[in-house]
Amino acid sequence: MQLLLAFFSIISLVLAASRTAAPAGAITVAKSGARFTKIQDAVNSLNTSFTGTQIIFISPGTYDEQVYIPARKAALTIYGYTTDTMSYTANQVTITHGLSQATVKGNDNTATVRAWSSNFKMYNINMVNTYGKGSQALALSAQATNQGYYGCQFKGYQDTVLSNKGSQVFAKCLIVGATDFIFGQNAATWFDQCDIRVLAASLGYITANGRDSATNPSYYAFNRCTIAALSGNNVSNGAYYLGRPWRNYSRVVFQRTSMSSVINGAGWHIWNTGEENTGHVYYGEFGNTGSGASGSRVSFSTKLSGPVGISTILGTGWQNATWIDRTYLFGDL
Repeated sequence: MQLLLAFFSIISLVLAASRTAAPAGAITVAKSGARFTKIQDAVNSLNTSFTGTQIIFISPGTYDEQVYIPARKAALTIYGYTTDTMSYTANQVTITHGLSQATVKGNDNTATVRAWSSNFKMYNINMVNTYGKGSQALALSAQATNQGYYGCQFKGYQDTVLSNKGSQVFAKCLIVGATDFIFGQNAATWFDQCDIRVLAASLGYITANGRDSATNPSYYAFNRCTIAALSGNNVSNGAYYLGRPWRNYSRVVFQRTSMSSVINGAGWHIWNTGEENTGHVYYGEFGNTGSGASGSRVSFSTKLSGPVGISTILGTGWQNATWIDRTYLFGDL
């Protein structure tokens, strides 16, 4: 196993590269000196009936705007400027906004990025909702199938990432929050090598999967991720839970994931007293490590005998899907 890990580490180093210029065929957004200085204007310039490939490249800077990406026939890719495409740490593009349900109605309308387009990929972009504690405030609302997010950052407090419809992938991303900050109702989503970081809070929940029936396809699988406090945040041991069931068929698995002591020994939590939603949940763990991976887990969770395969989440044809960038996935799938 150590040889296998070393092999894929070497592969990652080889594949790491800069993206400091717009790819061929891309339209460019820049703070100055470009046709578009706002990301939304660039998105709006693209024909939603066009059936080819569409590309947007964003130059370094912080863009304070809400970006709505409507449904389209084209496969759209948005790239951010970076000196290391295989990591989120060198990202130099940030989209930020501060809407919440305290000011607008509905989760989707609070999101800094509202992605409603299928066959959509986003690389090396930071998405931030600055509202903070007190109300639902999304960094991303992912509302269509066949979406992939690679080397991105998502920062918020409550409801940071809404992974809501169809098949989705988040790989080598940073996801930050405190309350139900990875949530949704109908998406089957694969989280691969993501760093999940929690904020200072006395009580927090990472996931709030809202699967509401046995036929609902929603399923969150976290593969080879890490869970810890965000740097600079003092989080007590056991303050966080892996998830709580937004609906009573909630389905989430964490596997081969490193969990720090921020995770409570019970692992999982009821939704609320009097509305426990635990009768039909599927909360599984396999091969997790770290102090947060041990403890007396709740009775409605399951210790798995083996890992969940990516095909269980994304379907048997996932290897040929153009929206899935396999260079960002670990390899033991």
